[in-house]
Amino acid sequence: MRPIERRILQLEASGVHVDEIARRFRRSPGHITRVIEMASLPGRSGVSSDRDGLRALERRVLDWRRQGADHEEIGRRFKRSAAHIRQIEGLALYKQSMRLLGG
Repeated sequence: MRPIERRILQLEASGVHVDEIARRFRRSPGHITRVIEMASLPGRSGVSSDRDGLRALERRVLDWRRQGADHEEIGRRFKRSAAHIRQIEGLALYKQSMRLLGG
């Protein structure tokens, strides 16, 4: 979910009337109502459907690294530099560590 959607939903959940939310965001009440309706559609929860919170590329890089592939080999598969693959791996490991810490 986008930040504006989250904020609109927070205001609505706290009991602020749609007309007041519309005034605060300088939008029409109809617009705010549509945002609320669309934000409740499946897949708009803001929670990753992924069990580990990683993108497919990050999961693949970590899997290949666990299997012993080096950064250069993985980089050739994606037509990227070894440094780029190291960066993807580092960010994926950071995401995993933050998830474990509850962050």
